[in-house]
Amino acid sequence: MASPFQVQKITTLTGHRDCVYTLERAPEPQKFFSAGADGLVVQWDLSQPENGELVARVSSSVYALKYVPEQNWLLIGHNHNSLEVLDLAAKAIVKTIPLPAAAAIFDIHYSWERRQIFLALGDGTLAVVGLEKLDVQKVVRFSEKSVRCLALHPSGKEMAVGLSDHRILVLDLETLAVKQTLAGHTGSVFTVAYTPDGNYLLSGSRDAHLRVWDVTQHYQEHTSIIAHLFTLNHITFSPNGRLFATCSMDKSVKVWDAQTFKLLKVIDKARHAGHGTSVNKLFWSGHWNQLVSCSDDRSIAVWALTLKEI
Repeated sequence: MASPFQVQKITTLTGHRDCVYTLERAPEPQKFFSAGADGLVVQWDLSQPENGELVARVSSSVYALKYVPEQNWLLIGHNHNSLEVLDLAAKAIVKTIPLPAAAAIFDIHYSWERRQIFLALGDGTLAVVGLEKLDVQKVVRFSEKSVRCLALHPSGKEMAVGLSDHRILVLDLETLAVKQTLAGHTGSVFTVAYTPDGNYLLSGSRDAHLRVWDVTQHYQEHTSIIAHLFTLNHITFSPNGRLFATCSMDKSVKVWDAQTFKLLKVIDKARHAGHGTSVNKLFWSGHWNQLVSCSDDRSIAVWALTLKEI
């Protein structure tokens, strides 16, 4: 069956001096942030994509960014055992939060209701930082290997944690107690994402599989798909929640139906002049439904997905 989508590469954004590892939303819907191995944090405007604006420079690789709209802060997690808090209005770092371990920050999430920031750390711990005092409240060890990724359930009551020891833990957000352990992946779990309705948890791993867990059935495995040739690095949902996209070390981006989990489109170098090396992170913008990808090839690509006329 032919794909219902046409894909057009809108532009390629360049300027980073090394691998680009992460993308994050910005205050305005047409803007986003990028960061990577060069320690540069750049803001881009999809309506004027030619020039990026340097908003911060840190001393080491940045693997994770998180925008906090309630404070207009950008949280910068870098490979130097500290979390930087950038005040976007003041264009200044307002706080450097030292962490107890010299470990990379691989993922950042937060709960405004709980006034807490959650950090996935390379030493196998989850650190909790208070949003009000910007202090470390708790550090919990879950593995001898890295905590790689986090996802908060839409209900705000639990969190999924992906580990390099192949497990996914479902935690009670109040106590951080392990409610369930999900086994099935045979490699590091690099990405977890709840569907917008909270009914399913999606996970991707170094084993190249996409696994779907049915939250309503106590996280029973719903399906397992060989989604890519190599490591599945990231999963993101479209603004309307009907689609999701995955990206991989195999240099491709794939678009899927969020209801059926069927593959709809492959975006790669051969078909669409895609990336030449690992695609590390995705950002699906509400600005003209554009999908943004970043890569070890130091570039950021912007894709337009349009529904074919029937």
